[in-house]
Amino acid sequence: MAYDDGPGPAPAGVGALKNPFNFQTQVISTSPVKSNVGQRRGHRYKHSSISAQHQFFQEPPPRPPPVLPASLPIPTLREAWTSMHRDQRARLYWCCCHFAIALSIFLGASGSLAMTGLSHLVFFDVGSAAVCVAVDVVGNFEVLRRSSIRHPFGLQRAEVLAGFAMSIFLVFGGFDLVSHNLKHMLESLGHHAPHHPHPTSPPSQVCALAAAFSTLVSAYGLRNHSRIRRVMRVPLPLVGAAGGSNPFHVLTLLFSCVLLVLPLVVAVPPPAFVWLDRAICALIAASMFFLGVRLAVAQGLMLLMSYSSAQPSKDVAPGTGSSSVAAVLREIEADPHVARVDEAQFWQVHYGLGVANLSVRLRGGADDGVVSALRTRLARVVQNRLGEGYGRGGSLRWEVTVQMCGDGS
Repeated sequence: MAYDDGPGPAPAGVGALKNPFNFQTQVISTSPVKSNVGQRRGHRYKHSSISAQHQFFQEPPPRPPPVLPASLPIPTLREAWTSMHRDQRARLYWCCCHFAIALSIFLGASGSLAMTGLSHLVFFDVGSAAVCVAVDVVGNFEVLRRSSIRHPFGLQRAEVLAGFAMSIFLVFGGFDLVSHNLKHMLESLGHHAPHHPHPTSPPSQVCALAAAFSTLVSAYGLRNHSRIRRVMRVPLPLVGAAGGSNPFHVLTLLFSCVLLVLPLVVAVPPPAFVWLDRAICALIAASMFFLGVRLAVAQGLMLLMSYSSAQPSKDVAPGTGSSSVAAVLREIEADPHVARVDEAQFWQVHYGLGVANLSVRLRGGADDGVVSALRTRLARVVQNRLGEGYGRGGSLRWEVTVQMCGDGS
């Protein structure tokens, strides 16, 4: 079949057809494209009076940087070890030696209840010394004393918590000695053989000498746990005679000297030594229980954000040196500008800080100068009474907040 050569459209496939679309890329602009989505036309005039009439959402004012940080980094073991200086390392090494001495005294008791009680005292000295060394090392960092939102008082309340745990250990150590003493007494009754050997001669004097030596090194050589003395105001005559030393050091030295000197002075027969050994153990247990309860109460009140003070008798006049809350309130009310004290709150945060909030009603009108002088005087009264004042060895600092209002308001 032949195709007609006349006019008309060319058949498909006969010739190449031209592409009616142009797909070549053309660059219109080399500058980056800016999107105007979500922007007002008058944005460039936002600081003008025209834009101020239509700007409903104002920009927030710039905030100052926070005074307190949210939290402070707690040092790791490697950082703490790196920050330790020579004195702190010496105290740590001595704690290890002190623990070895306490363990040797406990193992070398040879059934003596008195020597077992002495080992309990030495173990408490070791624990307290270790706590104070840890606090001293953490004191190389600002997290211990600097306040933050997470720890408002730093980590100094953790020291109080550790001391409270040591006081509980002391109380339970006293109960342990009492239980051992009662067990030995009950075993001696009847005709059956005792399960534990009863000592018939004084224990080795080397253990007592080691206990006395280690206590003297800790008390006067390194001063490891002098912080306990801040909360322990136990009226013991031996404490004052020892130059204000720690009562636990005095207790350890006392019983060490008794066990060291007793075999040299008195020749005790074996039956009598059994009862003497039990009597010394009972004295150690009673001392541990008494001091442990006093320490636990003092530190427990700190953990509960409270303050304990002995209430004096009513005939104590202001200025007689009675360091109690009642004496402070009486001295404040004795001021001629003060009508009465409406509210007073006292609590101790940790070993070195106390907080006092006072609400005072003034007598008549008072100008700003009188109010400022009275506020300073009330803070000084609280510090001198409860913080033991300047030159009296007190280390407790009081932060006093005073709210004043007129008598007619």
